[in-house]
Amino acid sequence: MLTRIDHIGIACFDLDKTVEFYRSTYGFEVFHTEVNEEQGVREAMLKINETSDGGASYLQLLEPTREDSTVAKWLAKNGEGVHHIAFGTADVDGDAAAVRDKGVRVLYDEPRRGSMGSRITFLHPKDCHGVLTELVTSAEPSSAEH
Repeated sequence: MLTRIDHIGIACFDLDKTVEFYRSTYGFEVFHTEVNEEQGVREAMLKINETSDGGASYLQLLEPTREDSTVAKWLAKNGEGVHHIAFGTADVDGDAAAVRDKGVRVLYDEPRRGSMGSRITFLHPKDCHGVLTELVTSAEPSSAEH
């Protein structure tokens, strides 16, 4: 089922300033950036390490691009900080169905496109002890955008 912590999502008001903090404080460098219009965010993925299953673990920094985005609403309510945790899986469809069968609400009927061409879905935080949880199947290395 789940193979690793794929990333920790951190909501921020100023992506460039937050990237600079993680670069200057911890030495983390940006591995990938993109704007996800569907989710209304600009993001930076900072690679922390490689993993034994061929994937990697990241910090995902998220800045809203519009006020009606989920991240903008979350920031207005909570301020900057940890937004979600994402677990890597080889089969987001199968694992989402398995947790749904255990009574956990899956927020998307079908997985959507995530960072770097991945396929993602989210689990309802009220069913996960208050933690917004994401399931991620990484794109094949040749199809991931850098």
